[in-house]
Amino acid sequence: MQKIENERFIAEINERGAELTHLVNKSGNFDYIWNDDLWPKHAPVLFPAIGRSENDAYYYQGKEYEMPQHGFAADQVFEIEDNDGIKLTLKLNANEATRRFYPFDFTLFVTFELTDEGLVLSFKIENQTAEQLSFSIGSHPAFNLPINGEGEFEDYTVTFEPSNLDLKQYKIVKTPNPYRSGDVIDLKAAKGSQIALNYEMFDDGLIIIQNDGIKGVLISSPKTKHQIHVSLDDFRYVCLWTKEGANAKFLCVEPFQGLPDVAGHEVELLEKEANSILDPGKTREFSYDITLK
Repeated sequence: MQKIENERFIAEINERGAELTHLVNKSGNFDYIWNDDLWPKHAPVLFPAIGRSENDAYYYQGKEYEMPQHGFAADQVFEIEDNDGIKLTLKLNANEATRRFYPFDFTLFVTFELTDEGLVLSFKIENQTAEQLSFSIGSHPAFNLPINGEGEFEDYTVTFEPSNLDLKQYKIVKTPNPYRSGDVIDLKAAKGSQIALNYEMFDDGLIIIQNDGIKGVLISSPKTKHQIHVSLDDFRYVCLWTKEGANAKFLCVEPFQGLPDVAGHEVELLEKEANSILDPGKTREFSYDITLK
């Protein structure tokens, strides 16, 4: 386990999966990140797939490859590239285990940097293959709601910025696993730019929202002075999720650069909707800020 710290916050990151496990407010002595066996994860890294692949597989150059839900990065042990006490960089190189699912040479860097306002989380992907690299990348942080135990889950609101957005979501079907139907519909739970949280809105599972101009999302409540803001400039989609039917005291706010498959359509990797394509020898970077009060 790796630790970084500044005057306001402490973050702990597990080398397995490069997963943020704790983000502690030092003055208030509370953790923003979920830790409970009801859902035994915290903030998985999603790479090189997001969500479910049809038949848990895809095709590349005529060959079928397995692909676990959300890819394989969360199950890999990352190497420590650097830790100066405030900023940590972990890296994952392609290896025998990853090539079983993904026949490419790559390096994935994940960097965590504490600031006076919170945490910056960055991803860098290097394509070391002589072919184009097709991938999705995302993050799955689960935030404790209520924050610092103040109020209840239903007292909190998610506000999208800016305020004049026409919010759309991808319709989800369960087979029983969640896939996209292929349809895009109005964001049912939204009233203008806001969602008043309740558990029933997650009965269908995850809520994937098109990022058509969304700059960030804010989690807040009149029951507390504490807030969580997630920036989204580098990500085309954002997902909201909590564990269905569990009345769980967490909300995941997930920046996505990629999408789950449409039900019934197993795809060719280079044609996968919403994937990023990286030419040989090139790199691509994505980052987002978690701003905390």
